[in-house]
Amino acid sequence: MRTFKLQVQTTVDGYMAGPNGEMDWMTFPWTDDIKAYVTALTEPVDCIVLGRRLAEGFIPAWAAGPEGEEQKAIDKMNDTPKVVISSSLTESPWENATVAGGDLTETINRLKARPGGDMIAYGGGTLVSSLIAEGLLDELHLFVNPTAIGTGMPVFPKGDAYQRLDLVTAQTFDCGVTALHFEPKRS
Repeated sequence: MRTFKLQVQTTVDGYMAGPNGEMDWMTFPWTDDIKAYVTALTEPVDCIVLGRRLAEGFIPAWAAGPEGEEQKAIDKMNDTPKVVISSSLTESPWENATVAGGDLTETINRLKARPGGDMIAYGGGTLVSSLIAEGLLDELHLFVNPTAIGTGMPVFPKGDAYQRLDLVTAQTFDCGVTALHFEPKRS
């Protein structure tokens, strides 16, 4: 079975975006140490899972070759097949991306059962909360930025999605970001 990872930027107070989707709180530029960490994290990945709203910005941004990004990272993001989770799309408007709808748990379990390398989810907010609530992730990689914003889109769902996590590693980087790698405690 493939390993399904989450990589998400978060504030110290647990938000992945501001109340209107703001992401201006993220720490950039990244230093070489965090770039090396992300490269190691994504090296075994051969499937990127995105929510539709994030895909609408993420896929075209990487296709345009974002300024300041290394070509190796741009190629990795563009060449890795993507699965866009959507209840509104029936086919993909993007190259190298397919659309999956229906029951999220069935869809993810079907993807995890396929042969291949690791899978990684980057978001968006609705998808991340659902993946966490349904217990579908094998690893959570939270990139905690040294900023608190007070309100916004939470990484963890509200309500009854109680989940115990084991801290596998915590690593600080020269740019001020701390990566926390958790794995869900399985009963």
